[in-house]
Amino acid sequence: QFRHVQQLTYSLIEWRSQILSGTLPKDELAELKKKVTAKIDYGNRILGLDLVVRDDNGNILDPDETSTISLFKAHETASKRIDERIQEEKSLQQSLDLRGQPIFNSTHTYSLYVNFKNFVCNIGEDAELLMSLYDPDLSKFISENYLVRWGSNGMPKEIEKLNNLQAVFTDLSSSDLIRPRISLVCQIVRVGHMELKDGKKHTCGLRRPFGVAGGHWL
Repeated sequence: QFRHVQQLTYSLIEWRSQILSGTLPKDELAELKKKVTAKIDYGNRILGLDLVVRDDNGNILDPDETSTISLFKAHETASKRIDERIQEEKSLQQSLDLRGQPIFNSTHTYSLYVNFKNFVCNIGEDAELLMSLYDPDLSKFISENYLVRWGSNGMPKEIEKLNNLQAVFTDLSSSDLIRPRISLVCQIVRVGHMELKDGKKHTCGLRRPFGVAGGHWL
């Protein structure tokens, strides 16, 4: 249980950093906050702590402004959702045991270490590099982004991190390891003017997709 809660905490720390970075679009920020509150509620349940009643946006309901019936229904819905997730994890583990794969034990979690060396691309302006794990068969990302801010001078924006850009994708489960393929994808976002012209300086700070690259991990 300690290891389980440890991985939950690592996820919360990583997501908190992304929220505080101020680089996420409004819709992604709202979705990430929902994931954070869901993870907190899940952790409280497995630790036997009180369940916090929230609205659809993840905000804690005020008992002074919410009726008793509404609070009860919200609590019932949240409790049912968490129980379903716990049951899904148990079902997954049982199916893995039946397939004769004892190496994938439910108490095991896995991590992928990434050491970022250099970025070479002729952009001419600042860039943000978003690295994440991707399942090409399901066409969806299965991890949060590791963000690196790259300057137009070909160096990291945080110069103290030069030659020390490292990240660990944690909380990879047994179900992740049995995926047919997993790719490490890097999305490149240009940050600057609408156009690369001096006369467009009043549009500085715009984030625009620039490119993408990837390679298979498994």
